[in-house]
Amino acid sequence: MIIGLTGGIGSGKTTVANFFSAFNNVAIYIADVEAKNLMNSSEIIKEKLLHEFGENSFVDQKLNRKYISEIVFNNKEKLAVLNAIVHPEVKKHFKEFVENNSDKTYIIYENAILFESKSNLVCDYIISVYADINTRVKRVTLRDTSAKEDVFKRIQNQWNDDKKLLQSNYIIRNENLEESKNQVHSIHNILTEKFKYI
Repeated sequence: MIIGLTGGIGSGKTTVANFFSAFNNVAIYIADVEAKNLMNSSEIIKEKLLHEFGENSFVDQKLNRKYISEIVFNNKEKLAVLNAIVHPEVKKHFKEFVENNSDKTYIIYENAILFESKSNLVCDYIISVYADINTRVKRVTLRDTSAKEDVFKRIQNQWNDDKKLLQSNYIIRNENLEESKNQVHSIHNILTEKFKYI
């Protein structure tokens, strides 16, 4: 089974994914981490990024994240171009990951833009992580030392929470870590039970 795990920036998706990693019958795939790795290691991605964003896209063979971020977070068209370059390669990589973890009960596929990239279509069930907007902004400004305005811009580039929650099978309200952990345990028990009937 493939379980999509999503939520807006600062909702705490990765924290929740880490709670799932405590179970030895679960494999975790963090799309954002893998995308960053692929942007540095994939010749296909590198060639396309250089073509679309110019030679400043890479410095000393490493992706110039600051340069790319400044372009895409102020320009939805450029963001769409970036996603069109990176996401097909991430999807291929994820397919290999699924094949390599066929012994697991289920795979958590953590992806901030699960719906936007249509990756929800490969998932059997979807979990959305939700947190109040002020909590999210506070978390991101502390984590990335970003300005509040920049965080709001990034939030506006993602689907709104209501749209995600309506299409999710499970919702984790992530304001209190202990409560979130308990919700993860409950969902894990349900998913493990469902696996028996596949």
